[in-house]
Amino acid sequence: MYGKIQETASWLKERMTTSPKTAIILGTGLGQLASEITESYEFSYKDIPNFPVSTVEGHAGKLIFGKLGGKDIMAMEGRFHFYEGYSMKEVTFPIRVMYELGIQTLFVSNASGGMNPGFKIGDLMVINDHINFFPEHPLNGPNFPTGPRFPDMHEPYDSELIALADNIAKEKNIRLMHGVYVGVQGPTFETPAEYRMYHKLGGDAVGMSTVPEVIVARHCGIKVFGISVITDLGGFEVPVKVSHEEVQEAANNAQPFMTEIMREMIRRS
Repeated sequence: MYGKIQETASWLKERMTTSPKTAIILGTGLGQLASEITESYEFSYKDIPNFPVSTVEGHAGKLIFGKLGGKDIMAMEGRFHFYEGYSMKEVTFPIRVMYELGIQTLFVSNASGGMNPGFKIGDLMVINDHINFFPEHPLNGPNFPTGPRFPDMHEPYDSELIALADNIAKEKNIRLMHGVYVGVQGPTFETPAEYRMYHKLGGDAVGMSTVPEVIVARHCGIKVFGISVITDLGGFEVPVKVSHEEVQEAANNAQPFMTEIMREMIRRS
C-alpha cells in the first residue's frame, strides 16, 4: 500500500504547477466551494493511478488544485466511504497521498444529522471532538512510517483553528455551533433510538465519514479543522423522515456560510 501511495504522489507531483500546504475535503452537497477556487486545474479520480472512485450522488469525484483565500490549496470534491465497500485503507488513501505532497493542514466538511436540541437544520457545527463507531480502524495492520504505532488523540481538531473560525463567524455574524461528531458506518440513516443513544453518549451530530480521515491525518501530523452542516434532525419526540435529496438541499443552502468561513480561515492562517 505504501508503494502505491508514493506512486500516486509522484504521478501528481509531475503534473502539479502549485505547492499547496492546505487541503480541503468537500462532503455531500458541499461542492460549491470548488467554484471559488481560482487559477484551478483538476484531475478526475478515475485518471489518477491507484485512486478509488466516488460512487455517491453529490460527490463529483475530482481533485482540484488552485488558489483560495490567496493561498495554494488542493481540494477533494467527493470522498470515499466505508459503506461503498472500500476498506479503511482505501477510504483514507487520499490522506496518505496528501501527506506525501506536503499538506500540513486539512479542512474536512460533511453533511450530518443533528441530535442536539439546540441545533436547527442548516446550522454549521465546528467539530471539537469525535466518537468512532466504525467497525474497522484505519490504522489496523502494519504501522505506516508517518507516525507512532499508538498516536495521541487528545486534540484531534486543532484548537487554534477552531478559535480562528469562531472569530471569523463573530465578525461576519454567522451562527456557528460546536459539538462532537459521531462517525458511523451507514448507509442507513439513524433510527430514533440510535439518535438518542448517540446523544446520550455525548454526540451532537452523526454522519458516515470524516473520522477515519481525521485519524490518519493526525497520525501523519497534519493539523485538522472539521465542520458539519446539520442537514436533518433526529432523536426528538416526533420521528422525522429524511432522504438523501433533502440532505443535499440543506447542505446547498448552508454552503455560502461555510465557504466564507473556510476561505477567510485559509487567508489568515
